[in-house]
Order: sequence, then C-alpha cells, then structure tokens
Amino acid sequence: MTIGIIGLGLMGGSLGLALQKNLDAKFVGFDYNQLHCQEAKKLGLVDEIVTFEEIKKCDVIFLSIPVESIINTLQDLKDVSSETTIIDLGSTKEKIVELTPKAIVQNVVAAHPMAGTEMFGPKAAILDLYEGKTVVLCNIERNGTLHKDRAIELFTKLMMNIVYMDAKDHDVHAAYISHLPHAISYALANSVLEQEDPKSILALAAGGFRGMSRIAKSSPDMWSDVFKQNRKNLLSSLDSFELELSKVKKMVEDEDYDSLKEWMQVATTLHKIF
Repeated sequence: MTIGIIGLGLMGGSLGLALQKNLDAKFVGFDYNQLHCQEAKKLGLVDEIVTFEEIKKCDVIFLSIPVESIINTLQDLKDVSSETTIIDLGSTKEKIVELTPKAIVQNVVAAHPMAGTEMFGPKAAILDLYEGKTVVLCNIERNGTLHKDRAIELFTKLMMNIVYMDAKDHDVHAAYISHLPHAISYALANSVLEQEDPKSILALAAGGFRGMSRIAKSSPDMWSDVFKQNRKNLLSSLDSFELELSKVKKMVEDEDYDSLKEWMQVATTLHKIF
C-alpha cells in the first residue's frame, strides 16, 4: 500500500510518523512549500517527496491542508482511480462534504481528528499526536465500502476513538469547542498587545493567561479559512459568548457579587460532564 500525504505540517507530519510506526506501507508526501518538503524528508515524516500527479496514484491520500485548499484540491483529484481513498482532515466539514465533486463522493471520507497543538510546520510533528484522541467521521453513508473500511482501519491503527456525525452537526459543535476558543484566544492576545506597555503586563503572566493565550500562536492561514467556512456557526457561538460577557460585566458594574459567585459556580459544573 502507498499512503500519500498532501500537506506536511503538524497534522500531516504527525500522521506520517504515527502510521509509519503502525503500518507496513510506503509513505510519500507533497507540499507546495518546498522548505516543508525538505524538512519533512529530513525528519523522516515520509519516505519520499513526489509530484502532485504522482500522489494521485496512491492507494490512500490524506489532505492535511487548510480547509479552503481542501475544497480546491478535491477539484484536482476528480480523476483518481475508483479504488483510491481520499481522507480530508479539515476542521470544518459541511462545505467540504457539500462541494466534493460528484465523481469522487464515494472516495472522499470527511474526517476531523480532534487533535493538534498551537505549533505548525514539519518540525512541529509529534509521534503520538493522534493517540487516544477522537476523530469524527462525517456522512460516511456516502462512501464506498472499500473507502469507509480503509479509513476506519487507519484511524484504528492511530489508536483514535471514532465518532460518527452529520457534517452540519459537526460544524455547530466544533464552533463552540474549537473555533470559538481560538477566536477568544486571538482576541485576548490582541487586547494585551493594544495596551501601552504589553511587555510589562506579560511580565506578570502566569498559568491562566498562558493557557488561554497559547492557541493564539496557531496558524492564521489555517484558522482564517476555518472561520470563513464556518462563519454562520462561529457567529452564533460568538453571540452566546458575548451574552455571557455582558452578564459578568453588568454584575461587576452593579457590584452584585452574590450573583457573580452563583454565575461562576454554574460554570464550574461544566467539567463534571466529561
């Protein structure tokens, strides 16, 4: 079996490392960024760097690139063999599912591994990035048996927990648990940077600030695409967040600290759910 990985950054690189450990196959890679190609080969993330036309001949092709690029790349994969499995790893799913060319609908497995770090590029690749994490497979009733079974086998080899979901539902949920936190983190970072002396403020930074601002280091190329594709759901999640912010602002303005404490107490129950 030949596994092709398009996009050799954190997600694609980590995928190459992990699958090489668990699967007897040849791994080839493609990336428009030539530096990424050189680094990926040097780091052993793939066995070989190939052209786009060559990667189209693989048994399995992973798309680990920004979500807008996934949609564009799928248009260029319309002529792959009926036996080639294409697995996209995008953080949004509805538009990707909707805009997959009809010729390869059965081939394209829409997946979202709920894994990652704030780092990006081939040097950010981590062997166990996927292990023990959840992967969401969307609308697999559209996929041919060969492709569905291959995807399930590969994610099982990565030791991931597989969840099945409709793409539309996925994007609603992802807006709250992934996309909204990134928006908040970017906003928090910019709030500090806009102050007169951000360096002095950051001298006081401890665990709380570092934890909340960490994901603001994530790739703007990737996340601006995610926000664009999931615009409607992200806006809804931002409305909900703004409502909660307005509540705490008013309680502090009114010096209503009993209500504030109750509001905080409700929030502490969230982590009892999982």
